[in-house]
Amino acid sequence: MGLATIHSRAAVGIEAPEVSVEVNLSPGLPLFGIVGLPETAVRESKDRVRAAIRNCEFKLPSWRTTVSLAPADLPKEGARFDLPIAVGVLAASGQVEVEDLDDWEFLGELSLTGRLRSVKGALPAIIRARDAGRKLILPRANAEEAGLVGDAEVYLAESLAEVAAALNNHQTLVRAEPTEDTIEFTGPDLSDVLGQQRARRALEICAAGGHNLLLLGPPGTGKTLLASRLPGILPPMAEEEALEAAAVASVAGLGLDPATWKQRRFRTPHHTASGVALVGGGSKPRPGEISLAHAGVLFLDELVLRLQENPVQLEGPVPC
Repeated sequence: MGLATIHSRAAVGIEAPEVSVEVNLSPGLPLFGIVGLPETAVRESKDRVRAAIRNCEFKLPSWRTTVSLAPADLPKEGARFDLPIAVGVLAASGQVEVEDLDDWEFLGELSLTGRLRSVKGALPAIIRARDAGRKLILPRANAEEAGLVGDAEVYLAESLAEVAAALNNHQTLVRAEPTEDTIEFTGPDLSDVLGQQRARRALEICAAGGHNLLLLGPPGTGKTLLASRLPGILPPMAEEEALEAAAVASVAGLGLDPATWKQRRFRTPHHTASGVALVGGGSKPRPGEISLAHAGVLFLDELVLRLQENPVQLEGPVPC
């Protein structure tokens, strides 16, 4: 019999609340149960964990295994709890050292072979693990996000076997290297626009004061051309501002380019985009275009048509 507690993180919007993964082994039939408001992907993790443990040449306990994801009233979704559950089973059965587990957090999806797959929304978890003063183990596929928070201790692993070997002090995991800041802006440049002195002046005032801007004119006069140059003259993003914008992109699964992650985004949703696509939401809340443009530029082309099609959504409160 054995009991182990592993630290992990859930994904709730752009937040990453802490989840304690408690694994208990007790006498009885070798059943595997997960409690704590898990959704389908989490309930299915027991099959992935069993196969991964066997294929990494560890011994699967022959006792009853109960996994509790606490707090129980917090919905858990996705396969991000595969790794912490597997580590908890190995720790409860005495196959990995348990002395320093309280200093670590774990996040990652397991394949049946025991290899780790990337997870969405890793960046908010990295930030919260740093704030909690813990080290975090992530799949190597999340290396780009891991390097964005320079003062966080994030270690990368390829498989469950690597994680277990590191916890048993048989090998050392690679620590994520901080991403180098890129100063050069790679987007469209306002200097490409010839003439349009009044419009250029309006863009400069808008960028300097952080104002909204309404561009009026017939088709083909350069409204979109000018608007797309606005991110290039905005002030550079502060570290926390860039992390907030990157966290939204991480949750949306858009991926992050280390060379441009500090550059302000330019979002141009089509005028037929639904209200949910603009403001976000849904049965499983996802960021909308307004959130994806955080600290950047949201260009609403054909605004009159948009107001005719989605007046209620655009006039109501906008969630952050």
